[in-house]
Amino acid sequence: MAGVRSDRGEAPPPLLNKGGESPGSIPVNAITQPHAVVLYKLNARTKRKTSGIWVTSREAFWIALETLRTHKLRSFLTLLGVVIATTTLIVVMSIINGMNLYIADHIANLGANVFIVSKMSWATTGEDWLKAQRRNKPIRIEDFEFLRDDVKGYKNIGAETGTEGDVKYKSHILHEVQVGGETSNMIDIGQAKVETGRYLNDTDYAHESMVCFIGQDLVSEFFPTVDPIGKDITVLGVPFRVIGVAARIGSTLGFSQDKFVQIPLTSFRKVFSARPELDIDVQAWNAQQMMMLEDSVRALMRARHHIPYKEDDDFGINASETVMGLWHQLTASIFAVTIGIVAVFMVVGGIVIMNIMLASVTERTHEIGIRKSLGARRRDILMQFVIEASVMALTGGAAGVLIALLISKLVSIVFTSSVPLSAVLVGLFLSTAVGLFFGIYPASKAANLEPIEALRTEA
Repeated sequence: MAGVRSDRGEAPPPLLNKGGESPGSIPVNAITQPHAVVLYKLNARTKRKTSGIWVTSREAFWIALETLRTHKLRSFLTLLGVVIATTTLIVVMSIINGMNLYIADHIANLGANVFIVSKMSWATTGEDWLKAQRRNKPIRIEDFEFLRDDVKGYKNIGAETGTEGDVKYKSHILHEVQVGGETSNMIDIGQAKVETGRYLNDTDYAHESMVCFIGQDLVSEFFPTVDPIGKDITVLGVPFRVIGVAARIGSTLGFSQDKFVQIPLTSFRKVFSARPELDIDVQAWNAQQMMMLEDSVRALMRARHHIPYKEDDDFGINASETVMGLWHQLTASIFAVTIGIVAVFMVVGGIVIMNIMLASVTERTHEIGIRKSLGARRRDILMQFVIEASVMALTGGAAGVLIALLISKLVSIVFTSSVPLSAVLVGLFLSTAVGLFFGIYPASKAANLEPIEALRTEA
């Protein structure tokens, strides 16, 4: 129609479509295809909608940050509950996570693919523990020899027993030393490793030799400047010759693991106790074989003790998973209490945020009226205030995360703490969710304001 003139000699005005747009803005090939026109318009509308949501969200975000910056004290008091809740949650999760790693490495680490047959199951607690103490039979040397000869497919099987007492060298005395009677293959099963000298061997075991293998605490106390190999020490009043020294193990929960003397189990039976109560250590070739070995050992022990089918075991089979299971039972109670505390602080923080947002709606009623009169929709106002509440709560959550990281770092210096990524994500998610939940009512109230009534309010 370009170039065509009207009767008055002027070019006619351009045709407008229903949306007020010029057909010239539509691609040429769309004019010949009606369905293409519809798709083009829908596409343009979607772009405008997306752009509007983005602009509204961005403005609400910066308004929320400006509000926090302008009213610093009010912002601090508003976010205090959320900060405390987030900090508490992350710190407790970090300490529990650190303890989980610590227990797994130092206490539940029985050795690679090792389980222990003993009088009691370590996972037994409360009244069941008392019943098991009366019912269960001690594990004796005969049980060890029976399993050693009849269990098939194990990598290693050993036995150990122990007591506690004084160890003396010349005029030096070390109290509360762990004195263990061991089979000669326990060096391949347990935590101890040889640093100098050698470990107990089959000859020592067979001949009930009066020799010993000692930990680093005894070396530090008795032989700080000399070689301990070949020296005689007195263990519970009985002389033994040092044949080897263990590599340092370290401490567990503040208790040294290097304060020990190990002697052949046969020597222990000869000089200390003829029928000691034992722990039998069974090592599988791999993790997949462990369960089969445990079942085999359980069946043989039940047959040996003549336990009826419907009665419980009168012995315990304990693996690393047993220790970790018991530990998780204990930490579950701690975590449940923590969740309760966090929930209280989050609710309090959310209520404070809601009150502040209600006050903000009251203060900005005139502004809301102006925005609505200029074409802002209910959805725009609703989104603005919900985003503001969420940003405020998220800011509190972020502050809580930073404080929790600092506290966890300090805790790790004197105890153990490891911040899991999941704790940080949960803290941020909960704080944001609190802002969303408690921001809905103030946002809804703002969105439902009538423009005329809002404009009558004094600015």
